[in-house]
Amino acid sequence: MKHRFAVIVVVLWLALFLCGGAGAAGGIEIVNSSAEPDFPYGITFNLEAGSTVDIVDIEIECRVLRRSLVPVTCRNEVEFDAGGHLAVSWEWDMQDTGGVPPGTEIEYRWLIEDVSGNTYTSPYYTVIYDDLRYSWRSITSGDITLRWYEGDSSFAQQLVDAADDAVDRLSAEFGVSLGQDIRFYIYADAWDLQSSLVYPDEWTGGVAYPDYSAIMIGIETGNLEWGKRTVAHELGHLVIGELVYGPFGWLPTWLDEGIAMNAEGNLSDNFQYKLDSAISANTLFSVRSIASSFPSDSDEAYLCYAESYSVVRYLVDTYGSENFIDLLELFKQGTADDEALMQVYGFNTDGLNGEWRASLGLGPQPPATPAPTATPVPGGQGFSLGAPYIVLIVIVLILCVMTVFLGITYIRRWR
Repeated sequence: MKHRFAVIVVVLWLALFLCGGAGAAGGIEIVNSSAEPDFPYGITFNLEAGSTVDIVDIEIECRVLRRSLVPVTCRNEVEFDAGGHLAVSWEWDMQDTGGVPPGTEIEYRWLIEDVSGNTYTSPYYTVIYDDLRYSWRSITSGDITLRWYEGDSSFAQQLVDAADDAVDRLSAEFGVSLGQDIRFYIYADAWDLQSSLVYPDEWTGGVAYPDYSAIMIGIETGNLEWGKRTVAHELGHLVIGELVYGPFGWLPTWLDEGIAMNAEGNLSDNFQYKLDSAISANTLFSVRSIASSFPSDSDEAYLCYAESYSVVRYLVDTYGSENFIDLLELFKQGTADDEALMQVYGFNTDGLNGEWRASLGLGPQPPATPAPTATPVPGGQGFSLGAPYIVLIVIVLILCVMTVFLGITYIRRWR
């Protein structure tokens, strides 16, 4: 009986020791933890911590809460001078990540070690990376929440109604529906929007973030009709992005943008004019040439948007919605664009280009038709050797050969 009692006492003392040690982590404690968003530049994380001995190592672990097949966590070391009680900061530069939309939820925690080898891992804290530069108002309709800061309630309501109409249109046309909560951030104009983005094109008026269920658009109160179409357009990207989401899902640009353009309804007058002019002049870009990206030149980009609308319209009107949905399913599975088109319609991208052109009253693609200029890499320019540079290099090489020959000749004579 005494032995049993002794064992119980030892076990209780051991449990008390282990629990106490785990909670105290060798005396390490967090006095204060905070995060200060500075949208769109980054977040400053602040920590005040103490220990009975010097703290020698601090790391911060962050993870962005978004739709992802593989959750990504980043861990970074914090630079500081060792001490028993200290306050440190670490800044996350969002410019390096390509940027995230406002309202993004980010979790973070601290990993601390002291000179005795004791470690402490904090619980996860949460910060909302929001754009605090403006006084946002909010309106909600079903799964759609719209935030704006300039314009009256009627302005916001009409934009929400445009989003609801786009959802109905996509459902009736392509059999897809909204399966997620969507956040709209409506900036007062294109300048406010572009100042909130990382490396935007000069013609950017709206951006969709499918993995974050967020959309950012710059809409002036006096340009409401354009704003309603853009709300529908960007919502189309999110809905289709949800439909083809998966480990292999992707869409060629003409298909992605074509669906988004159809979400707006009929082609607007300015886009129709661009398309009609290119048809008359026989200067349409080929479908294959707009499969990867659109040009940075605004006039060429507008034509590519109009063409994408027309190509998608041709597929749906000619072969029906069911075949079109089958095509999207193949892209979700990661099927290459030529193969996907061949399986559903019996032709590849070039075949589609030929049929679509024929429907517009045009013959084969002219060989002289230029391809869209690729969008330049932000912050830099590509380098290519033009004719003058090539000639200069040839001349330099010839001079080098002549110099070596003359040198050898003089050496022989000197001997």
